[in-house]
Amino acid sequence: MTKSAYKSDMSIDERVMMAIVRIAEGFKKNTSTLYTTKGLTFSQYNVLRILDACENGENTMRNVNRIMLVSSANLTGIAKRLERNGFVVRKSDPHDDRTKRLQITPEGIEVLKAISEPNEQQVRTYLMKYSDDEKSALLETLREISRQTRKKPKFE
Repeated sequence: MTKSAYKSDMSIDERVMMAIVRIAEGFKKNTSTLYTTKGLTFSQYNVLRILDACENGENTMRNVNRIMLVSSANLTGIAKRLERNGFVVRKSDPHDDRTKRLQITPEGIEVLKAISEPNEQQVRTYLMKYSDDEKSALLETLREISRQTRKKPKFE
């Protein structure tokens, strides 16, 4: 086997961040295969998971945007497709007609149940060799990185 002539000139910081991105993209690709068997995209699955975890299975589109870190326009398209497939209903907020709410339907809950076990098996493969303490420490590190990235850097 020949050795690659590629030698990265990235800093350790950039290499760590790129490793996180590679892991996330691989995870997204592998789990998306499961979701497509039920007619869902990765983003649609995430919306259903968010709604399923909310009180009464519903939340405002704005709050779902914030949790998912997607634009309003992107979420609107995702929500329309989920509604067309019978997994959510979109409705006006009873207190503010400008605010739209999403609510998971019984069909949406059923599709999550159908995906649950194989999805959990897939997720476990990524971290199976690590103890719960190691996972907790990693999670705290990633949360701290996330908090730091919310502070908008100034580029000169």
